[in-house]
Amino acid sequence: MTLSRVALALAAGLSLMLAACSKEEEAKGAETAASSLAVTLVTAAARPIERSVIASGPVSAYEEMQLGVEISGARVTALNVDVGQAVRRGQVLLQLDHRTLDSELAQAAASLREADAAVTLATASYNRASPLAREQLISASQLDELRANRSQAEARRSTARAQRDAAQLRRDFAELRAPADGIISKRLVQPGQVVSAGSELLRLIRDGRLEWRAELPEAELARIAPGAVVTLPAADGGRVEGVIRAVSPGVDSETRTGTIYADLPQPGTLKIGSYVEGRIFTGAGDALMVPVASVVQRDGIGYVFTVDANKVARRVRVQTGTSSEGHVEIVQGLKAGARIVEQGAGFLGDGDVVRVVGAPATAKSAP
Repeated sequence: MTLSRVALALAAGLSLMLAACSKEEEAKGAETAASSLAVTLVTAAARPIERSVIASGPVSAYEEMQLGVEISGARVTALNVDVGQAVRRGQVLLQLDHRTLDSELAQAAASLREADAAVTLATASYNRASPLAREQLISASQLDELRANRSQAEARRSTARAQRDAAQLRRDFAELRAPADGIISKRLVQPGQVVSAGSELLRLIRDGRLEWRAELPEAELARIAPGAVVTLPAADGGRVEGVIRAVSPGVDSETRTGTIYADLPQPGTLKIGSYVEGRIFTGAGDALMVPVASVVQRDGIGYVFTVDANKVARRVRVQTGTSSEGHVEIVQGLKAGARIVEQGAGFLGDGDVVRVVGAPATAKSAP
């Protein structure tokens, strides 16, 4: 074989090897493109939002009054209310057996009338004797005695009046009256029951007024002021709106939390004791917003994924804030204008190759 023929053979073999390598690289590229995850991108942008704080707490009575009687050993003869009933101030809620008290009151009233008569007689005697004493028809000592009799009669009348008032007060204690307008929330007594002084018989929600209470961390507590609006979910699927009435001036030294109190003017279907989540609106402002789907939570830490020029996903740690209508605020870790993964972020790992589909969108916040 001549030298030229050897050269031609080597050139032909080299061409075949290069063609084979090219086909292999193309196959590998096609395989890589087919196996990479298809994702969509979104551009993080600042948008106006209503800032809010999420908290959970119980619905409670603003003021729940425990009602009882002030006499012991009396039997309940009439119970005029039941749980859930609205009552007015001064309305008789229950009555006790007052026959003995009526007798004592009648006796005290009779004693007062007797004392009134004695005062009338002593006063008349003194008035008749005064002119006679001036004319020296009776001695001064006799006039002094009549004056003393009148003073004693007036003192006995005062005592009798006090005894009558005390008997009237005991008679009034036989009727339990509503101290304020409100709604009966609990009944602990039955007709015919013998009760004792100081025992709780009924509970009254004053003015039917309810409130919502929630514990908040120190940092979030500082963002809330009286007058802020809070919305709560109702049992019927609607929403109940309240107003923050008070914010505790201090925080617990152990838990570092404080309490907020929200008035519920129209509680709707909310019931005492129900535990609900509320959204407290703290004002409007601009925030860097991204779709909720873009934020991946792993081990309690939030991440988003950016894509570099080589279509490689890079994980970025972020701190999130307010959520609203499918979007979440990025407080730290990301800048406006950054392109991040939206659809497919939950399946990515740091360094994964991705295939971008669709045009980048801009993150939008709730109006």
